[in-house]
Amino acid sequence: MIHKDWENNKTIKRIECVHNDAAKFVVNNVLTPGKVYDVKNESEEFYFVVDNSGRIGGFYKDYFKEV
Repeated sequence: MIHKDWENNKTIKRIECVHNDAAKFVVNNVLTPGKVYDVKNESEEFYFVVDNSGRIGGFYKDYFKEV
């Protein structure tokens, strides 16, 4: 279960949230447009970042742009 240690991993890169308008999921509680987040892991479709709750969350890449 490598996902349990992601919070302690070094940051891969930093990304900026461009929007939090999700059609299917509620992300406006944990993402703030304009805020820069630390990427702890990445897949083809998702970034795994430390969100506003202070925990790791997986979000679609279309919410972000690279800084």
